Amino acid sequence: MMAQNPHENAAPLVELWRGPILESLHHGHAVICDEQGGIVEAWGDPDAVILPRSSVKMIQALPLLTSGAGKSLSTEQLALACASHNGAAIHTDRVRTWLADLGLSDDDLRCGPQFPDDRAAREGLIKSDASPCQVHNNCSGKHCGFLTLNRHLGGGPDYVDPDHPVQKSVLEAFETVTGESSPGFGIDGCSAPNFAASLHGIARAMAWFASAAERSDTMSRAAAQLVEAMHTHPELVAGEKRACTELMRAMDGVAIKTGAEAVFIGILPEQKRGIAVKIADGSTRASEAVIAQLLVRLGALDPDHPSTRRRVNASVLNRRKVEVGLIRCTEALQ
Repeated sequence: MMAQNPHENAAPLVELWRGPILESLHHGHAVICDEQGGIVEAWGDPDAVILPRSSVKMIQALPLLTSGAGKSLSTEQLALACASHNGAAIHTDRVRTWLADLGLSDDDLRCGPQFPDDRAAREGLIKSDASPCQVHNNCSGKHCGFLTLNRHLGGGPDYVDPDHPVQKSVLEAFETVTGESSPGFGIDGCSAPNFAASLHGIARAMAWFASAAERSDTMSRAAAQLVEAMHTHPELVAGEKRACTELMRAMDGVAIKTGAEAVFIGILPEQKRGIAVKIADGSTRASEAVIAQLLVRLGALDPDHPSTRRRVNASVLNRRKVEVGLIRCTEALQ
């Protein structure tokens, strides 16, 4: 029997207009939480249970630091542990160095090969008639973090198994910061389990990250380190022309992270706010518009910054570069 549809109470969030016609309408959910985990604002259903996918890599990286396994890692490595990178040289060179420092190789990864999204890297592989390696996988930094933790824990090689000590430690951290018992998991594109939670739970976790620097316990110190690494190295978290990188560069101290199937989170330390977004139809253009609009709404992002305007209140151009439409958030978000 199929599970209940988590999107039956989704709200209209993003409109695409072509001339005077509303051509497309994206529904979804969005939650903003305060540092106590309370809901400040919400659209759609805060209790909708989703798979957060790569948006919660900073949670998956928490045991790397709380265990002591990552105490000698650089901020660049911590950013890569939270990354869904483009597979550019700045990413793959660092991943290869990390593996070499561990005395490991591409074969020890369990994320699978992936053609890089970075154009230069992809064309380089094609021109040399080479196949992509696992280091090109957008999750290879996260998996280096898993391997580092695994060495500390003394686990077996299949660290992506849900019953492996690495993933048990991830689940424990996930349930702690979301304040929920996860109802289950799906297997992510990189083969690691991806634990489910409600939008409220995910936003609660991000607000906890946002206020982490004010606390002194081990887990909070780890969270603060990861947030700092993400906004210090936005180019490592995603890559050039990506929403995560461009929008983090446009803000001060804010960390944001996308996930597959149109999930987005925001961590706003100055405002002590956490954001969780999920678009029901999986549209990335819609999730990027919503996260940008909410960052503007909270005063963290300039509405007129070029990176903002590329994603919300953005012109739709035809192939002759003539403006023919507009992508914008619904009035409820403005």
